[in-house]
Amino acid sequence: MDSKQWICAADQVLMHTYGRYPVVLERGEGVYLYDLDGKKYLDFGAGIAVFALGYQNREYNDALKAQVDKLLHTSNYFYNVPAAKACEKITQMTGLERVFLTNSGTEAVEGAIKLARKVYYNKCGRSDGEIIAMNHSFHGRSMGALSVTGTPKYREPFGTLSGIVFADYNHYEDVAAKVTEKTCAVIMETVQGEGGLYPADKEFLKKIRALCDDKGILLILDEIQCGMGRTGTMMAYEQYGIQPDVVTLAKALGCGVPVGAFAAKEEAAAALVPGDHGSTYGGNPFAAAAICKVFELFEKQQVLVNVRGVSAYLAEKLDALAEKYSCIKERRGIGLMQGLEFDRPVKGIIGKAMDAGLITFSAGERIIRFVPPLVIGKEHVDEMIGILETVIAGEM
Repeated sequence: MDSKQWICAADQVLMHTYGRYPVVLERGEGVYLYDLDGKKYLDFGAGIAVFALGYQNREYNDALKAQVDKLLHTSNYFYNVPAAKACEKITQMTGLERVFLTNSGTEAVEGAIKLARKVYYNKCGRSDGEIIAMNHSFHGRSMGALSVTGTPKYREPFGTLSGIVFADYNHYEDVAAKVTEKTCAVIMETVQGEGGLYPADKEFLKKIRALCDDKGILLILDEIQCGMGRTGTMMAYEQYGIQPDVVTLAKALGCGVPVGAFAAKEEAAAALVPGDHGSTYGGNPFAAAAICKVFELFEKQQVLVNVRGVSAYLAEKLDALAEKYSCIKERRGIGLMQGLEFDRPVKGIIGKAMDAGLITFSAGERIIRFVPPLVIGKEHVDEMIGILETVIAGEM
């Protein structure tokens, strides 16, 4: 069947929860994707910041194939070596002592919420702990993660957990004013992704860390999108000189294999005891082997060095584009997590860019998000800018 026939077949059986583009992707190579018809696309979306190493990394693929031939799954009634190694790598990266491996970022957020509530329960003997989350945030679409997602249109049809209070991101006084004796955690993205590519202000995050220390509140940082090297350091919070009590991870942690994790300080993690939390597939040998190989290849390929060099070039080129075209209001972001805000909806621009062989995503109605593989070169930035500028010029 051709692409149109596959799209038609899929539409007959899939739930219509995504506004999919009329493209059937078949394979990838390096930083390029190819559809069923053989058309080539420069990928500046990386599966929503997942494919940090690009496509068809031979060492990564070989490691997964080798694990398939050993063992895929055991359940968490048993230990397995890849999981132990993966968690050790995560503790070394985050500076946090304990790790729970999940299947996704949303599950990691769910676990972090449960951990915060259990810490509060152990302290107060009540289950009415409150969590302060940020307006315009995004943490996932399950009921717990949705409850702390600061976009009302996502939450309203479903209802949410009780005890969630929203404050303005980068507004310390607003957060501090909403702390009560019931507050058990503050959760935020170190860099807001879906909410518009907004990094936390350094002073804001430092003050929030101090506030949490003073009040005995857990600070949960969501680094599902901005972590794993995307900002130029393995964890974005490294650039702020602070450490959270809990951090959530996913996306580039597995570079394509569905994985996630939440890590916590020893004192907080001790609140969860057998029976409090679990996962059938979380930490299975296959997924954990992927995590181990990702860490190995990040070091071997000097991914962070590349991010720091190429991200400066990308920011420079996007700034030049913003200066040239009045329809672009601002460039925002950090590292290889950048966004251009337009004075109009960007759906048409993204669609035309895709027609021209460039994949990007939006972050809200008026923002184009650039989250390419972390192995891109300056030549790929130039190629992207060339395509995007042609499209923008045609819109003027």
